[in-house]
Amino acid sequence: MSYIDRIKEKAKANVKTIVLPESEDNRTLLAAADILRNNIAKLILIGNEEKVMAKAAELHVSLSGVQIVDPARDPKFEEYVNTLFELRKAKGMTQEQARQLLSENAIYYGVMMVKMGAADGLVAGACHATADTLRPALQILKTAPGVKMVSGFFIVAVPGSEYGANGTFLFADAGLNQDPTAEELAVIAGSSARSFRQLVDEEPAIALLSHSTKGSAKHALVDKVVNATRIAHEMYPDLKLDGELQLDAAIVPEVAASKAPGSEVAGHANVLIFPNLDAGNIGYKLVQRLAKADAYGPMLQGIARPVNDLSRGCSWQDIVGVVALTSVQAQMN
Repeated sequence: MSYIDRIKEKAKANVKTIVLPESEDNRTLLAAADILRNNIAKLILIGNEEKVMAKAAELHVSLSGVQIVDPARDPKFEEYVNTLFELRKAKGMTQEQARQLLSENAIYYGVMMVKMGAADGLVAGACHATADTLRPALQILKTAPGVKMVSGFFIVAVPGSEYGANGTFLFADAGLNQDPTAEELAVIAGSSARSFRQLVDEEPAIALLSHSTKGSAKHALVDKVVNATRIAHEMYPDLKLDGELQLDAAIVPEVAASKAPGSEVAGHANVLIFPNLDAGNIGYKLVQRLAKADAYGPMLQGIARPVNDLSRGCSWQDIVGVVALTSVQAQMN
């Protein structure tokens, strides 16, 4: 059974309700039909019911069992407006601005549904930028208790690979923070360890990546990763983590034996912390396209309730996978 099939089975064992606000996108409707048919999650689509069902008919898919919420007709609309106003009035939002935002922006409306307990999580981003998903999540749900920052990660499952956790890795930050400081890299490492335990059900072995291994190069970029490793050890003394490591030293035992002898992580890493967004984003796309890996995300970690982003290049199958992952996150929330 593949990694994502195992996640789907976990999702089915305790079915959660997930909001998909992008009901105008064909991929969302194709994914919704598959999710409902296989009982992976209960679904709420946001939009006009007549238009959504007409589009589903054009695609020849059944949305039997779906809940479609039209903000213009939702009896909870005014309650949501009042709640958003109370949350944001200190930032200058008026009640009329809250009403207009919830009338016009389906992602904001979906996040309000999560906030108010009408849904357990939200997945969006098939036709919106990451900021459009992240902004309402941070404004309405805010960060989880004890978490200093939100970061983005991908679960990457490489078919037939002997590396990582049976070919499964977590890549972070590969979707959100452009140039994290050493302190931020350490926090990302800690958040990623928790996400890996939740979603892969294996113990994390965390490598903070660089173009240098154990002092093989001298540069300010290397210093940042060295400092991040030191800070992460101080913050999370029970985690198995090491750095700075080149990618081959991190995952290939034979390379690790020569480049980083004595490291408990080198050669066995399954959580890869990239030094910046350039490296992380390019890295996951290389593995996805050249190794034909499945890449699910960018998932968001550090938000109080599960809200996850999608790549705008995603397939409908990717949406199904991220909904299943979001459901599993919600089970543990």
